[in-house]
Amino acid sequence: MIKEEIFDIGDLDERFYAVVGRADENLRKFEEIFNLKIIARGTDIFVKGESEKVDEFLDFLNNIMREYAKSPLSSKEVLNMAYLYKNHGKEEEKISEEEYETILITHRKKAITPKTKNQHLYINSIKHNDIVFGIGPAGTGKTYLAMAMAVSYLKAQKINKIILTRPAVEAGEKLGFLPGSIAEKVDPYLRPLYDALFDMLDYEKASYLLEKQMIEIAPLAFMRGRTLNDAFIILDEAQNSTKEQMKMFLTRIGFGSKVVITGDMTQVDLPKKEQSGLKEAIYVLKDIKGIDFIFFDEKDVVRHPIVQRIVKAYEIYEQNIPQDKSQD
Repeated sequence: MIKEEIFDIGDLDERFYAVVGRADENLRKFEEIFNLKIIARGTDIFVKGESEKVDEFLDFLNNIMREYAKSPLSSKEVLNMAYLYKNHGKEEEKISEEEYETILITHRKKAITPKTKNQHLYINSIKHNDIVFGIGPAGTGKTYLAMAMAVSYLKAQKINKIILTRPAVEAGEKLGFLPGSIAEKVDPYLRPLYDALFDMLDYEKASYLLEKQMIEIAPLAFMRGRTLNDAFIILDEAQNSTKEQMKMFLTRIGFGSKVVITGDMTQVDLPKKEQSGLKEAIYVLKDIKGIDFIFFDEKDVVRHPIVQRIVKAYEIYEQNIPQDKSQD
């Protein structure tokens, strides 16, 4: 049954242009995504197509209006949300308004919220468990959401400090052979953590917290011998930790601390003879109370839509690759 509907955005303002895109670019993409005929006249969006698809698109627009009310969206963010909605809206149970709870408002007034069902499960798990593993491909928000939670906990004074750490695997931890100070040697491996931090806090505030060591960013090897109390600790790129490093890290956790461990088992950079500490931890800790595992897939990728397709293509390739070729 063919149906026609009109959606009134309200005003010819930034919100309108975020939805329709430059030169109605988003509307053309929406037509492909939802298989509809869509045009804009004034502030009205005219939609024509099969009844179920029209209702689906109007529901998507209502979701956009609610999200925009929390924090302004760019046209690219709206388009990405259309791809995510199409992937999740009908295949899984609807995500409630409560599940879209804002984690953090950045210094640029951007609201950080879970966008997919798995992201919501991840945030909920972090709230209710001492240790959470977030495992999945790049672009699924594993580290970024964990850092947003850490900053929100620090602001709410639920913890005294944030510790962000990564294995410096490319250096083989033989940092003495590299030029410069220790900070200069490890900086390239930790730079993504700094980038995410400065996206959430203004430079002056972040620098102050780093100077006072309320936020600490250090390579995994520097965790040895410490006991970490009242801290929110994030171990990023955990697939590149060795078995010994993972056990060392997990046994550093003290009272009042919360730990998030993120990794992607398809991007292990360890020498071939070295087993990933993350892989072993998944097996050893799977039934331990207070520890939870959240597994992401390509549907949770919230970067450019093409990243979803890249991740899926690699998954299919790696599932079908001959065993002897994979070991060349």
